[in-house]
Amino acid sequence: MIAHLVFEIRLPESGSLKDKRQIIRSLRDRLRKRYNIAVAETEFQDLWQRALIEVVSVSSSRHLLEQMFNRVMDDVEQIAGPDNVFNCVLDFIG
Repeated sequence: MIAHLVFEIRLPESGSLKDKRQIIRSLRDRLRKRYNIAVAETEFQDLWQRALIEVVSVSSSRHLLEQMFNRVMDDVEQIAGPDNVFNCVLDFIG
């Protein structure tokens, strides 16, 4: 089973692309380290206050993936603020 999470994140504190890259890198590294998942920014690379993030993981259990991705979203909202995370879509393949 493959889980695929997509969400947009608003970065109001980012004043430049350099700031944005630092924030996204920190978020990506934290999620990778904590959950052992693949994380990538896939859209809006040229916009400094917005990012589209995609997260993927594989497991034999849909239930475990759902639990993990709920915790991932909790972490993302804690880091970015709940008002700055939107358009979240979680899909399962397999």
